[in-house]
Amino acid sequence: MNTFVAQAPGRINLIGEHTDYNQGFALPIALENRTTVRFSPDGSDRITLRSIEEGDGASFTVAAAPGDVEGWSAYPAGVVWALADAGHRVLGGTMDVSSDVPIGAGLSSSAALECAVLLAMNAATDTQLDRIDIARIAQRGENDFVGAPTGLMDQLASLNGEVDRALLIDFDDSSVEPVIFDLTAHGLALLVVDSNAAHQHSTGEYAARRASCTRAAQALGIDSLRRAQGVDGILERIDDEIDRRRARHILTENQRVLDCAEAMSSGDFQRVGALMAQSHASMRDDFEITTPHIDLIAGSLVRHGALGARMTGGGFGGCVISVVPLSDVVSITAAVTTDIADGGFPAPTVFTARAGAGASLM
Repeated sequence: MNTFVAQAPGRINLIGEHTDYNQGFALPIALENRTTVRFSPDGSDRITLRSIEEGDGASFTVAAAPGDVEGWSAYPAGVVWALADAGHRVLGGTMDVSSDVPIGAGLSSSAALECAVLLAMNAATDTQLDRIDIARIAQRGENDFVGAPTGLMDQLASLNGEVDRALLIDFDDSSVEPVIFDLTAHGLALLVVDSNAAHQHSTGEYAARRASCTRAAQALGIDSLRRAQGVDGILERIDDEIDRRRARHILTENQRVLDCAEAMSSGDFQRVGALMAQSHASMRDDFEITTPHIDLIAGSLVRHGALGARMTGGGFGGCVISVVPLSDVVSITAAVTTDIADGGFPAPTVFTARAGAGASLM
């Protein structure tokens, strides 16, 4: 039988953290780093996973249910389960996985794997789905099979990426609008500092933030915090102080996303940098998802010449991103690496990133 090959990128969220499950806005880019899945159907009812980076995965039946598969294999098993549960055909066979998306860094290696698996499986079965449907199936697999209560941003970014474009996503209707993001043309670069402190979406803290946002919306008598956007004084109606601060982050972050997209469109990257710094402060103070390690990195980047810096991803580890002058990448990298060592933290991995194309069949 034929082999079907698909690839999907990781993503960096430029701004708009934890807004996706609140039907808000986010502004990610797809990365040039990507995960490739080579699927060879064999007529059986089992899928066998192999990975250069992770080693051999589990072998599971196409009828595997939540709780049947653990570890990294749960992500492919989850999307196969969600695809079948949505009434679509699935096949057994071998999936060979390779990836250069950093794992556990907040760059959505899981969504890259999910989307590549779905594209390869759909090609093998000649299943025609649009990219929003694929994103929702991937999200359901991650939510209900893996148990990670993530929103839809990662999958939409991976599927819809464009070269030198950010993606303004409105999660109220899942619309995606490309926004020009050509830093090189402005003598700038996106510098990524991977703290090498891995985060875990399925841990309790992520779920606790989502639950807090749900309680805040319920206190306001609305189905989502999106309905509170732009309503003066509405946060004062939330009695619980922690829930009120969580909601404040969401509403102010939504506005920062819109302001950032406008600033990018006009080439005002000083403004973009300022909004990134405000976003980090909100994640630190109102949403409380940063760490001393991450805060040190963000502060060091700005101190040594970045226009702005912020943590990206679900929180409690992962990467810090910054917009820096292209000519200063080497000097800023050296200075920040020294500051991290002086703080007693592990050596980071530092690289520049560019917006890349979305998922595709090869």
